[in-house]
Amino acid sequence: QVQLVESGGDSVQTGGSLTLSCAASGYTYSAYCMGWFRQVPGKEREGVAAVAYDGTPNYADSVKGRFIISLDNVKKTLSLQMNNLKPGDTALYYCAADSGQMPLWPCANWQSAGHFGYWGQGTQVTVSS
Repeated sequence: QVQLVESGGDSVQTGGSLTLSCAASGYTYSAYCMGWFRQVPGKEREGVAAVAYDGTPNYADSVKGRFIISLDNVKKTLSLQMNNLKPGDTALYYCAADSGQMPLWPCANWQSAGHFGYWGQGTQVTVSS
C-alpha cells in the first residue's frame, strides 16, 4: 500500500523560506513522476512543481526562480524548497505520485491532478504580510 506523508508546513512572513518534505512508503514504481500541488478553499488544486524519477524538474510559472523541487530516488523522498514566499503562496500543499504510467515522459501531464493516483494528507503553509 502506497503512503505519502508530508511535513514541513508552517506560518512564515513574506520573504521567508520553508522546506516541505514528502516520504513515500510502499512506492515501487521505477519510471515515475512525483509532484507538489496546492489548494485554497474554493479553488481547484494547482500544480506547483513536479520531478521525474531521473531528476528532471518542472515548475509552475508562479514559482519559477523561487521554489526548488528535489528527489531522493533511493529513499523515495520528495522535497520542495520554497524561498521568497508571498501571501499568494498560502495554501494546503499536497504531495502526489503517479503509477509510472508514462515511462517515456513521466511528467508530461504533471499539471493535471488527475494524472496522479496517490496523494498525501496535505501540510499547511501560511504566509503573512
